[in-house]
Amino acid sequence: MRKRFQWREGNQIDLMVDGEVFFPVMLEEMRKARHSLLLEFYLVASGTVATRFIEEMIAAVKRGVMVRMIIDGFGALKFNQNDRKRLQSEGVQIIVYNPLHATKLTRNFARDHRKLLIVDQQVAFVGGTGLSDVYWLSETKGSPWHELMSRVEGPAVADLLKVYNALWERCTLKKLPSAPDSVAAVGDTKVRVTTVQGMYQQDIKVNFLHRVNGAKGRVWLMTAYFMPSFSVRSALRRAARRGVDVRLIIAGPYTDQPWVFHASKRYYRALLKAGVRIYEYQPRFLHAKAAVVDDWSSVGSCNLDHWNLRWNLEANIEVEDSAFVVQVGQVLQDDMYHCHEVTYDAWSKRPWHQKMREYVWAWLAKLALKIR
Repeated sequence: MRKRFQWREGNQIDLMVDGEVFFPVMLEEMRKARHSLLLEFYLVASGTVATRFIEEMIAAVKRGVMVRMIIDGFGALKFNQNDRKRLQSEGVQIIVYNPLHATKLTRNFARDHRKLLIVDQQVAFVGGTGLSDVYWLSETKGSPWHELMSRVEGPAVADLLKVYNALWERCTLKKLPSAPDSVAAVGDTKVRVTTVQGMYQQDIKVNFLHRVNGAKGRVWLMTAYFMPSFSVRSALRRAARRGVDVRLIIAGPYTDQPWVFHASKRYYRALLKAGVRIYEYQPRFLHAKAAVVDDWSSVGSCNLDHWNLRWNLEANIEVEDSAFVVQVGQVLQDDMYHCHEVTYDAWSKRPWHQKMREYVWAWLAKLALKIR
């Protein structure tokens, strides 16, 4: 069902950077649950992180809490059957979104890429993390993947709950009790929930383009996979030509998809010529997704790449709050210090073998994704 949400006043938003920060907060919030726990994650892999979440889910069920979990048929391939059976035997309700099957052909591409945790219909977490050890080794060893999550409290939680319930009903064909129209105000931050449902609904992209086209000061975009549509690339170039400070922070050589890193470089020339500044993150894999356009910010699960927008379910929150926008902007600026900035002169002098590798991967990506 297509659903567009309105701006909600009265929220409290907390931005958290990396697994060693947000996972302890998420787990502590789960311990406080008294009525319901709703989880929806794309990447779920058995290991230390998953086990800690499993233990909290089971403990919640024993307290009488209703616990539901949505996992993706591809993203959760490494979530083993023993862990799944353990949860189900203790009373956790689990559904798998779009299990892989040979007869589905291209329908196998449709994935649930959202990352949500909703506690007692009062507190929600939304962002880019999964339940995997790549996001958090331990309290002392840090996070191999660089990630962002936001804790949301207030009326916007009701809309995230509607997003979750709609998918649960779609997968189970069972109607759930109506979600509350609102949740009590707890702050003064203005928030809007936005989603992507493949080609059917692309509010995250539409809203981003609207903001970029009207940008006056800056457009800063952080994304793990830079395979944008023509409309996104064009909007970024036009903004840069108007004198807007346009910067891209993208994953560097440390990535789980090396072919994307090489294929995405086919877009560099036109962007650099237009005045867009491009930064490649160096220390580890940058998996975070965030955008800042003047006094507006968007954070969540969506990479704004062609694949996400064509096939995936995504969930972001948009925020109009000066303090939060400054905070997101500061995270992006701090990350730039750990990046290699690609200049047009250096780009023009890259060796022939690098050009060939980029050409091959870009051609294959164009064939597979039908990107112009």
